[in-house]
Amino acid sequence: MTTDIPGWVPVEHRWLGLDRRRLRPAIFVLVVALLLIYGWPALNAIVPWDNPIKAGDVLDLGDGATAVPPVGWQLEDGSLVSDRAGVSPTNDTVKLAKAGAEIQITGAAFDGTAAQFLEQVIRSEDPDANISGAPSTFTTTSGLVGVVRTASGQSGDELIAAFKMSTTEPDAAPALLVEASTVPGSFQQYSTEFQALLRSITPGAGA
Repeated sequence: MTTDIPGWVPVEHRWLGLDRRRLRPAIFVLVVALLLIYGWPALNAIVPWDNPIKAGDVLDLGDGATAVPPVGWQLEDGSLVSDRAGVSPTNDTVKLAKAGAEIQITGAAFDGTAAQFLEQVIRSEDPDANISGAPSTFTTTSGLVGVVRTASGQSGDELIAAFKMSTTEPDAAPALLVEASTVPGSFQQYSTEFQALLRSITPGAGA
């Protein structure tokens, strides 16, 4: 016997009181709506990543350059040394995320010093940002000498570092930009991990 009651959903199609047949299109509409209203950050918020950094993992920064990422963070973009080879040092991007914090590492072609590269990035990205006064010199364990500046604003705090990926001919080498940002009030919580990653940056063989 067929039950013909308006709005009635057969038992086999129910899930938590909802019509399972309508869930998939509803989820699709929700995702599209979030993209239109809030963009990709909203989508990332509802779609969990499951690619955590483990002890011993090493980031592939291209042309043999590497860095050691903080354990427990999610690798949202980029590759580990164990994943693939042949990454270009001038167009590869690495993105790491953890609750309230993000690290992005980007390679670029640039003729000049690390300080000049960092200044150009700051001018082009956000010339009105509350940037720290003078850049500080930062030397990695491998001997790369870079520059670091910090910035703060209503959206949070940020550390910006630039390196030329060679200890012998830095001016002609590819540049590397590291941007580490946090929500307001949590920068100190991650500062040790930020500095450890910067210290671990190593150029390729012969650089």
